[in-house]
Amino acid sequence: MSRVRIDGVALGPFQTNCYVVSDPSDAARECWIVDPGFGPGPVIEAVRREGLRPVAILLTHAHADHIGGVEAVRRAFAGIPVRLHPAEGAFMTDPELNLSSFAGVPVTAAPADGTLDDGDVLSLGGSRWRVLHVPGHSPGSVALVEDAAGEAIVGDTLFAGSIGRTDFPTSDPQAMRRSLEHVLMGLPDETRVHPGHGPATTVGRERRANPWLADYGWAGA
Repeated sequence: MSRVRIDGVALGPFQTNCYVVSDPSDAARECWIVDPGFGPGPVIEAVRREGLRPVAILLTHAHADHIGGVEAVRRAFAGIPVRLHPAEGAFMTDPELNLSSFAGVPVTAAPADGTLDDGDVLSLGGSRWRVLHVPGHSPGSVALVEDAAGEAIVGDTLFAGSIGRTDFPTSDPQAMRRSLEHVLMGLPDETRVHPGHGPATTVGRERRANPWLADYGWAGA
């Protein structure tokens, strides 16, 4: 089994989970920083304390609470690239698209440096991560899945006992249904799910007990 370490820190007023992902067996000490939200200082400090070398910022989607700390992380680790699904490239520079304008505190960041496309396979140490496009909460939402380790970072698509909102201007309830039913619920029950907010869970637990998935006909499947 692949060895993967996923350390989560809840950041900012929305308690957005920012994840530092690494392979403990990797001599190069490389890591990813996933979804740096507002106030990423604790994450930056943890990465430095652990002697890790960040090689990318990966964004599960580009709502303000998931990109609020991108520029601070870029300043802390010069040259670190940002990758995002192409459907949300414009969100980085548009406060209406990233929803920050609705909160009265517009958030912008420089455009992403690269993309996360459905079917991409990313390497980190000895781990291999699949990129899955899971639109619904937002058009470019993605999940990052390490099959050998049984780990999935899913952004705001699935939570412990809930799912992401689909009432935002760029949300799509039918796309969310497809993403849940045909993508995330297609993962093995033992897959550990790391959401954008709240505690970790498993695919099996959500399949059995998540009331929102029951509405989609998946509880007990």
